Amino acid sequence: LLPEALVLCTERIREDASDTLAWFREQGVRCRIISGDNPGTVRSIASTVGLTGDKEPRAMDARQLPSDIEALADVLEDVDVLGRVLPEQKKAIVQALHARNHVVAMTGDGVNDSLALKEADLGVAMGNAAPATKSVAQVVLVDSKFSHLPDVVARGRQVMANMERVAGLFVVKTVYSALISIGVVLSAVPYPYLPRHITYIGSLTIGIPAFLLALAPNVRRYKPGFLKRVVMFALPCGIATGIAVLLTAWVLPVVMGWDLSKPDDLAELRVVSSIVLFAMGILVLARVARPLRSWRGVLVAVFAAAGVIGLFIPVVNNFFALSMPTGETLWATLCALVVAACVFFAVVWLAPRIEGIFSRRKMTR
Repeated sequence: LLPEALVLCTERIREDASDTLAWFREQGVRCRIISGDNPGTVRSIASTVGLTGDKEPRAMDARQLPSDIEALADVLEDVDVLGRVLPEQKKAIVQALHARNHVVAMTGDGVNDSLALKEADLGVAMGNAAPATKSVAQVVLVDSKFSHLPDVVARGRQVMANMERVAGLFVVKTVYSALISIGVVLSAVPYPYLPRHITYIGSLTIGIPAFLLALAPNVRRYKPGFLKRVVMFALPCGIATGIAVLLTAWVLPVVMGWDLSKPDDLAELRVVSSIVLFAMGILVLARVARPLRSWRGVLVAVFAAAGVIGLFIPVVNNFFALSMPTGETLWATLCALVVAACVFFAVVWLAPRIEGIFSRRKMTR
């Protein structure tokens, strides 16, 4: 017998599969394929799309997997492709990865994937998936394109990273407001600024910048410890701001000989305190917006300039009860700003070192 033709049967692989898997490898995400098909077939496809890059993917028949979760977790460390996988095994695989403290995302389209999708931290269903599968998934790819997942991950990272920036700004305001209120009550001095002052300052150093920073692109990977990082940023900055404003309110009247029972002297103190508070807000914004060698540096400079320019615009300074200091008050304001900057950098420099001391003590215990 002489052969007349050779018929080759193969899977039709999507053009974007290799690029998508390569993107996940670059981001430090390890991808595994679990399938009900023959392990050799699945391994061949995984090799074609470059699942493990230049290395040959390691395949295994799921019928040889142990039932114990800990033992299964050990086996999975050296396996990239699993074939002949049962629905219950898919769920067990997710549980085994959780046992090794991995964050697991699962994607699929069949009813047999629903258990694993529900168990995973992020369940992703295809648009053509079974209704039961789509009902347990957190994300549904309407057009069933796996290549959308990098965009999903990038958007999630953008939201989490930018929320951390914005949260730091708002918590700083909470910290210094509480500290200034306590200092004013205990020392029985007039409040160092008016509500309209905080409206002007908050808009230029918190409100509008936070809105812009929340929409900015950000591809930083999510790291556990969101709350701790926000607190460790906000406490030093908030304490430094509160101390700077209180020192201005306590020391400046003594140095300048102001009688705070007189409206004019009290108004001058509040203007100086507001300027100090604005300067501290700009310093905090500069820390939040880092790195400044980009459009973020321009953002900080624009809002700093806007705050200063507003002092010279009659409509603005009349409405917000602000004015540019002159004469001796100007020199006093400059001195207060220098002291405030020194306090800020000193507290920010000391904070991580104090935190490090407490961390070492906890480890020693």
